[in-house]
Amino acid sequence: MNIYVSNLSFNVQDEDLREFFTPYGEVTSAKVISDRETGRSRGFGFVEMTDDAASKKAISELNDATVDGRTIKVMEAKPKEDKPSRNFNNGSSFNKNRY
Repeated sequence: MNIYVSNLSFNVQDEDLREFFTPYGEVTSAKVISDRETGRSRGFGFVEMTDDAASKKAISELNDATVDGRTIKVMEAKPKEDKPSRNFNNGSSFNKNRY
């Protein structure tokens, strides 16, 4: 199961995130998301665990926990939705209609 963790301290690293979830079961990946330009944490991350029951227990016990002085939010990650295309002129070009 993929888990979304938000309101992380900017000091939390990938390994710290992994350590928070390891007592609940096997963690296959833990990633704190960073800003592309600055490399600084964006304050959220994702954890992937193999066992759904362990994942649900981790979510229920870690949600609203205080980590590094901040109350984190932990929930099941939702699949990324496709963004609608930004086709402002509905396929008709300005020049196409001009002549």
